[in-house]
Amino acid sequence: MKRIGILTAGGDTPALNATIHGAIVRANELRIEVLGLMKGFNSLFNPKVPHVHLNPLFQEIPELDPTVGGTLIGSSRDFVDPDNKEQLEIIVARLRHLGIEGLICVGGDGTLNGLQPLAERLPTVLAPKTIDNDLGLNYPSEPDEWVRTNDPAVKGGVRYRRTDSQAVFDLEQMVNYVTPGYATAVFVSASGVERLRTTAESHRRIAIIEVMGRHSGYIALGSSYGRPDIVLVPEVPLDLEHLAERVKHIYDLQKNVVIVCGEGIVDAQGNELGAESKTFDPAGNVALTGAAEALRGKLIQMLGDKYFQHYRRGESAREAVFTRKVGHTQRGGRPILFDRFYAAQLGAKAVELLKEGRNNSVAVLHYSKARGFQVEGYDANRFRDRWGLIHARQMHPALYDARLLKPSRLGIEYLLPIFTNAIGEDDMEHTRRTLFATGNLTQPYHSINTDINKRIRYLPEAPV
Repeated sequence: MKRIGILTAGGDTPALNATIHGAIVRANELRIEVLGLMKGFNSLFNPKVPHVHLNPLFQEIPELDPTVGGTLIGSSRDFVDPDNKEQLEIIVARLRHLGIEGLICVGGDGTLNGLQPLAERLPTVLAPKTIDNDLGLNYPSEPDEWVRTNDPAVKGGVRYRRTDSQAVFDLEQMVNYVTPGYATAVFVSASGVERLRTTAESHRRIAIIEVMGRHSGYIALGSSYGRPDIVLVPEVPLDLEHLAERVKHIYDLQKNVVIVCGEGIVDAQGNELGAESKTFDPAGNVALTGAAEALRGKLIQMLGDKYFQHYRRGESAREAVFTRKVGHTQRGGRPILFDRFYAAQLGAKAVELLKEGRNNSVAVLHYSKARGFQVEGYDANRFRDRWGLIHARQMHPALYDARLLKPSRLGIEYLLPIFTNAIGEDDMEHTRRTLFATGNLTQPYHSINTDINKRIRYLPEAPV
């Protein structure tokens, strides 16, 4: 194998450039050329296939910096339609015309689903990334637990649900223990929780902080490092009566409460709290609410104004309960050491998988107490259910204590190997040196896109 392509798909994460960097370093050692395909799968739909030569003369280009967040080759939400056979043949013809003999896709479960039709026509592997940490399996047999039923009311006409597990959960049996991007997202979220605590404490308020994770509670679980009083995750339906009692107990004790909730938390009936509301804004438009705002409304109703008036801490519950979203800051900025280090190793492993002929494989990160973290290859077909679909991994409920509304003992054991030494000395030193640098005030921001644009090349004499 002399030339391969690499693309980054789906949402951005802090560790994408580190993954590309690791792939380039290993490709240089193996004397393999690497072309970066611009804007993910979107480049494959363009007859000119915009691309960048990432290692001319087997030297990485200077724009590739593993400490910079985002992706220098861009990303998009586009995916290949597996039913469009004609388009697939055209895409493969374009790649072959470029001399590409194998493809690395850097992405999450959606990307892994999307690359399946390509893997039937061209050697293709996945290097994982996702801040939600939802690419992987809690145990190897997990895909067998999915069943589906016909339902014309849902998109696609079928509905999937999980049956009860027959497997014993063991941390060392997890397939892909943790994914690059997750540690940095937790670092940002936990830092935000710490900072909002002082406002809640000073003003005797209840803060509800919403973090990302539509169907996965891993970021909320990890945000426990910021020492919130309560953590709510999408995998465990919310018992509002129990929550209200916990809030009252904590507020009586310390005059403030900090709650972290995943954006996909559900009520006892399984309905997402952050779905569209039936209220209207001043312009008459239907108002959209997030999970934190929906939870705030329920707490205001359950606690009532008199509760806060009794303590002389405000005239109303509405005044005492406030919300914040950590938002997209979780998926941006400089990756911390843990993400940079293992993203680079996974990128290198993806190159090796192609070189070894392991088509349709995934570079994964396993963990054991005896050996620590180990990078390995895993057959992508084993991620798929019996109908061929790859599902996002949910946080296993054993990692969460539904009574205390915090990580369980096993949840703490899960987090410790990831975060104990996750931050490098250079991470803090970088902030000290760069954040308040004089040049930040005198020079405009210089986008990597400006430099990469000068390197973009196109497919000559495209055959289709």
